[in-house]
Parts: sequence; C-alpha cells; structure tokens
Amino acid sequence: MYAALPEAPQEAIKNRPLDLLATDTAAVRAIAQAAVSVELFTIPLYMTSMYSIQGTHQINSKGNMFYKGREWPGLAPTARPHTANQKAFNIIFSVFIQEMLHLQMAANLATAIGVTPDFTSGSGSQNKNRGWTCYGENNSVIPCIVNLKDTHSYQHVRVNLEALNHNQADLFLAIEQPEKQAREQLRANAHKYFPQVPFAGWTPSKGFGDLPMFGTIGYMYECYAKYISIEYADGQTLWDKLFVRTAVQQDMFNVRSGPGGSHPEAEYPKFKTLFDPEDKLSDQHTKAIDMMCAITDQGEGNATGIGFYRRHHLLKAVQPDYRESDSALKADYPSYNGDGKPVESATAVARFDSAAYDHYERFMTVKAILESRSEIVGERLITWEQWHAAGHAWTKEMLTNHEYHAETAHKNIPAPEEVAGALNRLKLAKATYQTLSQVSAGSIYGITSVLNTYWQNQKQDFPYPSMVGSGDRISICWAITGKAPDLIVDVPLPDPAVLYHACQGMDLNAGAKDQNCAAIAVYHTCRGSNGCHAQGGCGFVQPDSGGGSCGGSGCGQSAKAAAATTTHGQNLCGGPKPPASLYSAPSDNKCKSFGGCAVPISASQLYPSSGSMQLYNFADTPEHKSEPLPASDNLNFANGDAVYDVAWAAYQRVMKERGLPSGEKPAPNDLRIAMPPST
Repeated sequence: MYAALPEAPQEAIKNRPLDLLATDTAAVRAIAQAAVSVELFTIPLYMTSMYSIQGTHQINSKGNMFYKGREWPGLAPTARPHTANQKAFNIIFSVFIQEMLHLQMAANLATAIGVTPDFTSGSGSQNKNRGWTCYGENNSVIPCIVNLKDTHSYQHVRVNLEALNHNQADLFLAIEQPEKQAREQLRANAHKYFPQVPFAGWTPSKGFGDLPMFGTIGYMYECYAKYISIEYADGQTLWDKLFVRTAVQQDMFNVRSGPGGSHPEAEYPKFKTLFDPEDKLSDQHTKAIDMMCAITDQGEGNATGIGFYRRHHLLKAVQPDYRESDSALKADYPSYNGDGKPVESATAVARFDSAAYDHYERFMTVKAILESRSEIVGERLITWEQWHAAGHAWTKEMLTNHEYHAETAHKNIPAPEEVAGALNRLKLAKATYQTLSQVSAGSIYGITSVLNTYWQNQKQDFPYPSMVGSGDRISICWAITGKAPDLIVDVPLPDPAVLYHACQGMDLNAGAKDQNCAAIAVYHTCRGSNGCHAQGGCGFVQPDSGGGSCGGSGCGQSAKAAAATTTHGQNLCGGPKPPASLYSAPSDNKCKSFGGCAVPISASQLYPSSGSMQLYNFADTPEHKSEPLPASDNLNFANGDAVYDVAWAAYQRVMKERGLPSGEKPAPNDLRIAMPPST
C-alpha cells in the first residue's frame, strides 16, 4: 500500500458504487479543510522569520513628502537588493505572498464542494483562547503532513516561531520538499505516510482530525485531485456531485479595478484562481485541478501526480505558466521616493525575481545565504536576535537617510532621536514583550476571524490593511525586543457590555489618566467584523454615509484602493481638494465590514487629505447606539494634521457632551512614538 519511492500516479477510480458516496464526500471535505489549515499554518511562520531580518525601511506614498529622509524599524522589499539581508527578505516575501494566494485558492476549492473553511479554532492551529498551538519549542509536526521525528535528516527540527536561523531554513525546506525527497526522508516510516485513495477504514462520520498524514503538501493535493475525480456507477464524478455553483468565491490577486484603479491588472493572468458559475461543469473540474497544480508547482515544483487527474485523465503533467506577470506587479504595486514620485517597484522586483523558482528552490537559496561565512559587511545575514545580542542600541542615524534635513522635516512627526530613545526605553520595559505579543496575536486573530466570514459573504472585503498591520506589529516586536512575538499567548476579547473607547484608544471612563493606548482586548478585529464599533478606531475616517476601505488616514482606503476611491467624482487621496463630504469618526465605524487595524495609533500618523468629521456620542447600553452631535460640533481636519491631535479634539467634544472632564492632552507614550505610521 505504501512505497518508499515515487510510483506512477494511481489509476483513476471508475464505476464506484453509489453507496460509497457519503464516505467519499466526508473524506474529500476533510482534505479541503486540511488544505486550508496547512496553507494557513505557513503564513505566521514565514512572516515571523521574515521580519526577524535586521534592517529599516522607508514609508513613502504618492504625492506625499511627510516622511522624506526617514527610516523606520523593520525591513521591507527592496528594488535593488545588494546585502544578504535584503536578498533573503525579498525571497521569503515572495513565498509569503504566494502562500496567501494558495490559502485563497484552497478556500475557494473548499466552498466549491460545500465546505465552509475555518481559519480559527476549527483549523486545528489555534485554541479556544485564540492562541496558536501549532508552533512551539517541542513541536515537531507539520500539520496534516509529517512528524519530522520520522524523517532521516530533519529529526532535530523544531516547528517553532524563531528568527531566520538554521533550524528555520531546514523547517522551510521540510515543509516545501518534493515528494521524491520526502519519500527518501521517510523510508524508515513509509507505512505512516502517502495513503492510497480511497483511504483505508474511512467512514462517513470521520472528519478533518481523522485524516492520515500525507508526507508532502503536494501529495495531499494529489489525494484531493484523485478524490474529486472518482467516477461513480452513474457516470458522474465526485466533483460533479458536490460542486456548488453559488459558492462564495473570493479573489484578491486577479481582481481588476480597471484603468486608473489601484489594481489595474491581474497578477496571474494565465490561470484562474476562482470558479466562474457560468462555466461548464467539466471545465470547473479542470479548473480545480489547475489550481491544485498551481499550488504544487509553485511550492515544490512537481504537479505530475495531480496533472494526471485532469478531466479525461491525461497522462502528463499540466504545465501552464503559473508565474506572476511582471508588468501587472509593476502596475499594481507602485513604489515612491521621499518626494512622492514614482520609482522602481520594490514589490514587483521581490516577487518577479523569484517567480521562476519553486518555494523549495527559493529556500535552498536562503539557506545558502544563511550559511555564508563572509566577513564583509552586508554579505552575512544578521537578524534582530543577533543584533540585540551583540549589545546594539538604536540611534537617530539608523532612522534617517541622506535625504533627511532636520530644518525641513515635518513638525508633526517625532524627530529621529525621539524615536530612537523610545525604542531603547521600550526594550528595557518589562511589560513591552507581553504587550507586543498580545497585540501581534490579536491583530492576526483580527484577520483570521474575518476570514471565517469572508468565505460566507461574497460582498465582504479581504482585510488587506490588517494583514499589513499584523506584519508591522511582528516587525516592531523583533526590532524592539530581539524576540519573536509569543503567538501562543491568550488573546482577550472585549466585553460587549463595556464602552471602552471614544476614539483612538481614548477611554471614556478614565479621563486623562491614560489616554495613549487602546486596551489590549481592543486590538480591533478589523475590516469585516465591525468589532471596533464604539471601541476606538485607527484614524482611518470613512464617509459618514458608510462604506470605504481602511488603510490610509483620512482617505478611507487601503493602499491598493486609494487611487480609485472617489466621492462625487473627486479623488480623496493625493488628488484635488476633497468635496464637502462628512466623515465619520472611526469609533462609530460607519464603514461596517471595512474596520481598522492600528493599535495603538502612531504618533507619526498624519492626515494626507482634508475633511470634516461628524462626531458621535454613544449610549451606555451593550448595543452602544450612536447619537450624532449637532452639526456645529463637526470637526475639521487638514492635510498634515496629526491624527492623534484630531482624535483628541474629537474626544474632548464627546466628553463634554457626556458631562465628563477630559483633562489635558497627554504626551505620546513610547509605544506610539516607536510605531511607524501606516500608509
């Protein structure tokens, strides 16, 4: 039943008795959730090691000179990578983004056969308190795939969140290894892996937790492909019987916003990443196989077994071009210099330079970079863990580049020496690590909780800014502490009976005692859940009529959507003066299903446009019904205003309405000074 060496793909199953349909359905739906869970497992893992690489980055945007000459903690993609750190970051970034694509396609495949994918406790990766349980110093299991203690070369490897070190390099290779290498690795324990389809002893009552271990991600998809290709006595396949034409299908890669929009081109124009309900059923089956081939081809470079199960059972691998389009990436992800003018796209370079290589090959390159023993500065990879262990401290020089001139710097932004001082003080503060761990875990939960409903509501938007925000928090944790955030930590949920915040983490009940940081429980469930209604906000005001997409202060859009967002035909981000439209204070969250992601608000966050804000008071009942203040209390904000200053003014007016004192505006605390602005 099992083999130590690869075999030819198993012959397709035909004329299967119909009384086994329920058994097969249970098996394939369990695989569908397993595929989602495995792809989800890789994302915090790769992201954490990626952001452990030491360095700084610029934050620039179109037509904006606020941050000219400034550098911010944490590395980012680089258009012209020349150091070991930049090269390794670009490569891991390219894998990280493709894993998001794989997660999307796995979820689309799941809903297409009647499965509602679970991204939280039902994924097997998190506990009921929202802590991640699939990582740890003593963990050796890649979920659903392999126990590394059964391998020949990876017995020592920890499945843990760590800096980019030799353990992580081997772990990444073990995750992405092709079937041939995996069978060799598992030759002494082959009986535990590579199950034949249909699964021996499977019954209709079994589910996700009962699946056999697959040995490789690619073999999991091969089993998936074989199950949906089973042909029954009535001539229909399992896919034919299960396919749901009305299933929710989501796309954030090949969606096009049209000319002049923020995502004008499909990133993967040569294959489909979702199902079109208008296609013929046979074409839908072929598309499902193509998605599985794309995932496997990008990951381990081997889709031969899956390609065998195409419609009509072709005897050769499907080999379309699964690479990103270079021109699309350049159009969709522009970069800007300190003057707000276009420059070479860093994201396009990072992703397209690796497009010809599968993930296994990319991680082999990362391992080679990691193993370099060069003594030349820049040719040897350095992590934040190593940087801190060597006794380094932050300086203002690290936070500026040659374009910085103190006399022309924006006055509403903390100076580089202030940021450096805050970073150094936070490192010494006992509570910093716990706070950043909870905020990191909470911001990721904000994404996964929204994903649970994202594949149930076709109109819901992907929490893209929240994904960026979670990366910011993991990055700043590394930069301040030299440690990965503890994602196993419990994430508290807000008490719906408590009215925590009026705006920007300012507590309606605390007066001026501590008005710098949102309660940990209000990390914001982000864009989709409306969990921050009456519980704070991120500075991303929205049209008071509702709608919009968070990600840019005062714009109400994500970075991707900003250029396309208009009100009465006028661009609100970097365009002409906005029209006389009212915006809602973030805490009212008129933008339900779009939300926000910043905890706490950066002291460097500025409004890139002007407008007028409608203010609201809130009832003390659990529903926290909003009560608009008179129009005479509307609050104007202008381009370049500090978001916190405007938030404080809004807070003062709401407190006055409630008959409560607001006190004096507090100076920003170290965490707000250290946090980079969102863009």
